[in-house]
Amino acid sequence: MRITTRHTVRTVQTLCVTVTAALVATGCGRSEGSGPGNDAPAEIGAGKAKGTVVMWNLGDIEPALKDLAKKFEQENPDADVKITSVPWDAAHDKLTTAIAGGNTPDMSMVGSTWMAEMVAMNAFQATPTSIKSSDFYPGQWDTTKYKDTSYGVPFTADTTVVYYRADLTEKAGIKGELAGDREGYLKDLKAIQATAGKQNPKLRNATGLVMGFNSWLFWVPMVWQQGGDIYDAKTGKFTFDTPEAAKALEYWASVPKQGLAPTDRSDNVQNFRDGLIATYQEAAWAGASFHKDAPELDGKWKTMPVPYSEQPAGFAGGTDLAVFKEAENPDAAWKFARFLTEPANLAAYVKATGSLPSSPQAWSDGNLSADENMKPFDEQLKVSKAQPAITTWQQIADAIDSELEKLALGKATVAEVQKALQSKATSIGTGR
Repeated sequence: MRITTRHTVRTVQTLCVTVTAALVATGCGRSEGSGPGNDAPAEIGAGKAKGTVVMWNLGDIEPALKDLAKKFEQENPDADVKITSVPWDAAHDKLTTAIAGGNTPDMSMVGSTWMAEMVAMNAFQATPTSIKSSDFYPGQWDTTKYKDTSYGVPFTADTTVVYYRADLTEKAGIKGELAGDREGYLKDLKAIQATAGKQNPKLRNATGLVMGFNSWLFWVPMVWQQGGDIYDAKTGKFTFDTPEAAKALEYWASVPKQGLAPTDRSDNVQNFRDGLIATYQEAAWAGASFHKDAPELDGKWKTMPVPYSEQPAGFAGGTDLAVFKEAENPDAAWKFARFLTEPANLAAYVKATGSLPSSPQAWSDGNLSADENMKPFDEQLKVSKAQPAITTWQQIADAIDSELEKLALGKATVAEVQKALQSKATSIGTGR
């Protein structure tokens, strides 16, 4: 899943042969104990890739991906990579329809928040053991997991940091980045708000707030920062009724209640550019947008890690690469997935596209921290977590979005929202 707050999500199987080793690699001949969460890992054969690999790419096919496909073909002369573009807004339905009909490509990019749902449909092969979790940021690797089994390889990462207009915050007496703790950050927001219409004539609110769709992306990490969670995987029960969740809700409600953020669905990016807000939380794509569309602000905006209470935490989004169980050429597909996520290749891809890498080594190889405004993203990726790996997640997320909006608008109290979330989530359940 690619993170955005513009109310859109820029963001969803085996040819059996008679050789025993191939049966293991393709997932055919599975034992009675196999299936979602229990599949034996696929195997990647020795030697070079051969045959055609059909891949679905979410969104426009980036020139960098085409270049990497050509490089793969050069290194594997008997392989041919065919990439098809699937629009983000149609991708989830196209993927689930293909899975249900047994008419999938060999592999695909998959939005990270869709993984559990599609694994439960028996869509993907389990990740080969030769692909190591230690090569990736922990939160990104967790996006591939369902019932403790991995079903893909992290590709692009996505998380958020705080963007702030240094030219506006300095007028509030804040030199450098804002406080890194929640209490101190709230004090800084109040100081910034006090300059609205005075030292900062155009300023309306100290910060922006995401209303409605995808607001859960910013609130759930606040629960993690308190040392809590919204779901206990061991018991299979939701935990919206905990003190940690209550504290996160109280903080969420306090920002608009004190007039520090607007309570409408205004565009945070545009408001930030126009100086109507001084800070807001967003993903890496926003920085690239500012450089391109508002070069006059270069040097005036900066980034910092997300403030936290008890411990740092953030949301791990992005895309994974998955190989389908109905793949006609699974061995070559896994080899291409492994190739794309090799640090040097991944670094080349993310530098060309403005994405974030799922691998610390790729971050280093790409020298991404040379840009001061990118460093906080590395810090956030190290402490980011995946959402619960349950098939009903989108329904749970929708419920959170709805209740957070009521809270921000003053239409419900913290206690009422907490009770509603626990009740709704329990009623929705965890699916398969």
